[in-house]
Amino acid sequence: MRTALKRRNVLHAAWRHCNAVLSKPERVAFILKRLRELYPQPPIPLQHRDPFTLLIAVLLSAQCTDERVNQVTPALFRLASTPAAMAELDVEQIREIIRPCGLSPKKSRAIKQLSEILLAEHNGRVPADMDALERLPGVGHKTASVVLSQAFGVPAFAVDTHIHRLAQRWGLTSGRNVVQTERDLKRLFPRESWNSLHLQIIYYGREFCSARSCDGRHCDICRTCYPERKNPKQTRKA
Repeated sequence: MRTALKRRNVLHAAWRHCNAVLSKPERVAFILKRLRELYPQPPIPLQHRDPFTLLIAVLLSAQCTDERVNQVTPALFRLASTPAAMAELDVEQIREIIRPCGLSPKKSRAIKQLSEILLAEHNGRVPADMDALERLPGVGHKTASVVLSQAFGVPAFAVDTHIHRLAQRWGLTSGRNVVQTERDLKRLFPRESWNSLHLQIIYYGREFCSARSCDGRHCDICRTCYPERKNPKQTRKA
């Protein structure tokens, strides 16, 4: 009788443990493990040849899909794939090619200007320095972080609106803005994981936890981190 009661208590405790909300360190460990299992070597989604073509592709990806950027950049890079060649083009030539990416007036001017600055101030090379990158026209913190991490291997954690949303769903940040989310994620995850983790979260979000396919209750990571979540997770926009 006591043995049966003890067994029931053990099973009940195990069930409660499996269905309890994970602590933040447990969530971090599970997320890191699961993403590494799914995407052990995540590829860079934007087609490029070198740091310069990656910089241009990331700049074009603002408010545009990677797929669309990859459709546009081959024609642009056939015409100009170096800062010197790009600086020789007229803004209108650039704009005509990149028009499908959206915001073409602003992006074409930025591409022309940053190419001229690279020639004048950096010997025609993309600098592996956050401050120098952020001073280039059209290059914000996220773009600079992507270029540093993916072109130069410098640990950086680029946070876009999609990563911002998932970090909130997984209870990793209070998510007031992407700046806070980046700071929180950098504090939680090992520095050596940042570059891969940025891509792993993006791929996971697209495949399993998009804005439409999951509301914080359906995908594997959401269900494991919050098995008792009953209502959709309300997230703050960046």
